[in-house]
Amino acid sequence: MNPFIAEYIGTAILILFGSGVVANAILPGTKGNGGGLIAITTGWALAVFCGVVVAGPYSGAHLNPAVTLGLALTGKFGWALAPGYIFAQVAGAMTGAFVTWSMYRDHFDLADSSGLKRAPFCTDPAIRNFSTSVISEVVGTFVLVFVILYITGANLEGETKVPIGLGSVGAIPVAFLVWVIGLSLGGTTGYAINPARDFGPRLVHQLLPIKGKGSSDWGYSWVPILGPIVGASIAAGVYLMLG
Repeated sequence: MNPFIAEYIGTAILILFGSGVVANAILPGTKGNGGGLIAITTGWALAVFCGVVVAGPYSGAHLNPAVTLGLALTGKFGWALAPGYIFAQVAGAMTGAFVTWSMYRDHFDLADSSGLKRAPFCTDPAIRNFSTSVISEVVGTFVLVFVILYITGANLEGETKVPIGLGSVGAIPVAFLVWVIGLSLGGTTGYAINPARDFGPRLVHQLLPIKGKGSSDWGYSWVPILGPIVGASIAAGVYLMLG
């Protein structure tokens, strides 16, 4: 599989399951309505697991521009490949969000709150304080990238070498990492920790004909982009300083 296609498919799977568990837990009339935080964080963790299983052998399964950035800054991933990876990640995130909406569209129509209709697509702060939200995304992404840098090897070894990434550590450790980030640090912003995960589905929300969907809240959209970029950069810098 081409590594860019792998990033696209892996990210689409990640968002299909991640967005899907949010829709199942909060939209009216679903079988999983009222599932709560444990169900959502577990679903996102297993979503990462599934995306990494598929994409890992072919692309390293970054599935996240912040991971791609962090690995490139530490010299563990080629800058020339980064734009293609990020484009594939955003496109995959859009696809996953669209499929989720296609499945749950009757339940979206039942929701009487524009916030509920938007929640399966993108993140939203529990308390609207931009500085706190940025800090939350910085800290969450720092932990994600910093731990990944310490538990990955330089390459996936086999008949051919593939770029370093989440797939090189196996899917289970990364799933646990994302799970604990969600449980411990996700209460403020919904832990985007991934610009593609938020931007792609937010754009899909903007484009889809969802009845009574309200605003896509582009005024907040820069937070889950800037925060992860800063967090990944700090993680890379600390890693390089520590040697």
